[in-house]
Amino acid sequence: MAQATRGDEQFKAAQQEQPEAIQYGHVFAVTGDLAVQPIAPRDAEAMRSAEDSVPGVPVPQASGGGFSAAVAMETAAAYNQAVGAVHPGQASAAATMKGITVTQTAVPGGRVVTEFVAGQVVGQYSVADQAMMEQAQRQQQVVEEDTSKVTIGEAMEAAALSAGERPVEEADAAAIRAAETQAQGAEKVMPGGLADQAWAAASANAWAERDEDKITIGDVLTDATTKLADDKPAEHADAARVVQAETYSDAGARTKAGGVGAAMTTAARLNQEDDDDA
Repeated sequence: MAQATRGDEQFKAAQQEQPEAIQYGHVFAVTGDLAVQPIAPRDAEAMRSAEDSVPGVPVPQASGGGFSAAVAMETAAAYNQAVGAVHPGQASAAATMKGITVTQTAVPGGRVVTEFVAGQVVGQYSVADQAMMEQAQRQQQVVEEDTSKVTIGEAMEAAALSAGERPVEEADAAAIRAAETQAQGAEKVMPGGLADQAWAAASANAWAERDEDKITIGDVLTDATTKLADDKPAEHADAARVVQAETYSDAGARTKAGGVGAAMTTAARLNQEDDDDA
C-alpha cells in the first residue's frame, strides 16, 4: 500500500508540473464549455480555411497588418502541441460539434466580417469598400488641418515601425485601447478592433514559449489608421491618457521605448509646435 501511495503522489506531481494548455477563454471573450477547452491544431486549420473561403474580403494580415482569429489560434495550438496538451490533428469537442464559420454582413460603406467558433464570436473586423476608401482619402486631402497634423492613428503606425518586432505585452494592449478610445471620442471600442486584437495578442503571447510564435506590435498596428472607426490629431490630453494607461499596466511603471505612449507624446508635441508656428 505504501508503494501505491508513493506512486499516486508521483503521478499527481507529474500532473502538476505539466504546463497548462492555452484555452479558448485565455485568448477570446467566450463562455461555457468552449472557454475551458484547449485550442487544438485542427481548430486552427478549420478557422484558416474558413477565412480563406470568404470571397473578396481580405483578412487583416492580408490587407497590410493586424491578425485574425486564425493567427491567434495557430499560435495557441502550436504551443499546446509543443507541451503535449493536444495531439497533432486533434480538434476540440465544441468546434467539432458546433463548427467554425466566418460570415460577412453588408453595411453602409463596406462589410463586417465575423468569425465564430462553436457559435461564439472570436473575431470581428470591418472592410471598407474601395470606392468609399477613395472618397474618404479625397476628403482628407481637402482638409488642410488634418493633413498638417499627426493623427492618433498615424502615431500608432509610427509605433509599429519603431517597435514593430517586439511582442505585444499587457502594457502595450492598455496603451492601444486608450489610444483607440481617444481617437473615437468614446469609452467603447469597436468589437474586433485594435484594442481587442491587442488584448488577444498579449494573452496569447503570455503563453507562447518561442519569440517567433508571438504576435508583434507591427502585426497589430501596421496601417492602424485604416482600422480605426474614427481618427483625430493627437493632443497633449490624448498622449497623457495613453501614457497613464501604459505605465499603470507596466510592472516597472515605465513607458515602452518606441511604444504607443512615446509615439503619442511625440505626435502631440509636433502638433503643438505646428499650432505655435501658425
